[in-house]
Amino acid sequence: MSKTNASSAGHTLWSKMPKANAELFALTYGSLVTELIRDYSSVSEVNAQLDRLGHSIGVRLVDEFLSKADLLNVNVPACTNLRDTAEVLAKIGFRMFLGVTCDVANFSADGNSFSLYLYENPLAIFVELPPEEERDERILYSNVYCGVIRGALEQVNLRVECRFVR
Repeated sequence: MSKTNASSAGHTLWSKMPKANAELFALTYGSLVTELIRDYSSVSEVNAQLDRLGHSIGVRLVDEFLSKADLLNVNVPACTNLRDTAEVLAKIGFRMFLGVTCDVANFSADGNSFSLYLYENPLAIFVELPPEEERDERILYSNVYCGVIRGALEQVNLRVECRFVR
């Protein structure tokens, strides 16, 4: 799959999706994270809950992705390898649901791992976390993305590990 085809498919799907106000979306997510921080005693539990929440979302997003693409006659070719899957995820999936695209890079020599670079994070537009020096662990505020990716790819029979690096 070419990057141009993936980008245009992502743009087409994004233009046809119902939109939510970005500020409302970010503030609602921020409230959710705040509640998780209040409800759980450790940062690792908060991070695990964000991943679990994202996994539940990702499982459902695959159906939405495939049905909207079919309904709107957007050609999303079958992925034959992890590189194709990464391109569809970055150029179509993120664009369709968040209005942003990612860059895919750092494929391992064996082709079993890669990095996604997200330059715009719509979840983090109003975020102010306490300095890391004041906490024992780092809050992975956008860890929900890892769960979404893991859940979505599990629905298409790919078992993956996903983690936020920075």
